[in-house]
Amino acid sequence: MSSTQSSSSGTQPLLALIYDKTFRSILYQVLVFGGVFLLGWYLVNNTLTNLEQQDIATGFGFLEREASFGISESVIEYSPADTYGRALVVGILNTVKVSALGIFLATILGTLIGIGLVSPNWLLRFMGKTYIETFRNVPLLLQLFFWYSVVTNAFPGPRQALNPMAGVFASNRGLYLPVPADHPAWTAALIALILGLIGAFLVRKWALKRLEATGEVFPYLSAGIGVAIGLPILAWLVFGAPTEMNTPSLQGFNFQGGISLSPEFFTLLLGLTIYTATYIAEIVRSGIQSVPKGQSEAATSLGLKPSWVMRLIILPQALRVIIPPMTNQYLNLTKNSSLAVAIGYPDLVSISNTTMNQTGQAVEAVTIFMTIYLSISLLISFFMNWYNKRMALVER
Repeated sequence: MSSTQSSSSGTQPLLALIYDKTFRSILYQVLVFGGVFLLGWYLVNNTLTNLEQQDIATGFGFLEREASFGISESVIEYSPADTYGRALVVGILNTVKVSALGIFLATILGTLIGIGLVSPNWLLRFMGKTYIETFRNVPLLLQLFFWYSVVTNAFPGPRQALNPMAGVFASNRGLYLPVPADHPAWTAALIALILGLIGAFLVRKWALKRLEATGEVFPYLSAGIGVAIGLPILAWLVFGAPTEMNTPSLQGFNFQGGISLSPEFFTLLLGLTIYTATYIAEIVRSGIQSVPKGQSEAATSLGLKPSWVMRLIILPQALRVIIPPMTNQYLNLTKNSSLAVAIGYPDLVSISNTTMNQTGQAVEAVTIFMTIYLSISLLISFFMNWYNKRMALVER
């Protein structure tokens, strides 16, 4: 009898531990994590074994080998004699370039259309709805094919290139624009522009605090524009005020000099901007409509201009609703840029595919561009989450 009692008393703590919710939740998580780890280990080990049996080399040593293929456009200098690693860096920068510009332009276009959707003007509402229903319901890949065919067929060859103004040429090879010739003054002006934008931001922040404290309005917009423009002009004058331009000119079968926008880059940027702006417009519309009408009515009764009401009253409150879904669209635009391979723009996926075909390092190449896209997406999410926290209401 005593032995039975002792054994039952010994199992009671174990049963109590098993029936404890906290312990079971931790146990289940450990088991799931262990199962996922074992599955991953099995897949990796099986892949390496199969590659070894087929005498396929593994590892990332191929990144130091000569690439031996050209890239049509790059942000940094590149030649076929460079390594695969540098070629992949070119692809990363090309992806970041088109994604950043696409996010910027799609945000502006989508915001303007979203504001137009809630405008009392029926024509603006009609045009906005027509735009959204047209471009949102056509797959992005088909839009890229359409715009690419338009861009490449609507313009003549380089020898018959359109010349709408001095130094500007448009052909089926791209758009060529003049740029300032190399001079220290332009570097100084660029640094001054960055400082001017920072100064404009600080002026705006000070003006809003002053408005909140005293009720006095300071024209921070015009003052900020003056600072952002005035500093670069001053730096340009101090460093000699150069006026020499690097103008494109026809040499052989194409233009040389200046700066060019390739049909592939322009098509991809246009498609991403137009397509993503449709979703951003609906997000902005819903954000604006989430603000109680009493806010705008109260602001109007105080005599504020409609533009001030939208900029100072409605949009700041709507941002709390707009930012989270806007983050998803930024991520979608960045990932949709991988469709560039369909029209020949040398983005990360396109260059990775070429690398994979030449080296046979399929697993490594796919791992690289998956990791890069994951890193870019996480950076965008981190920044937008930080900005969302700043815009959130602070509870007392």
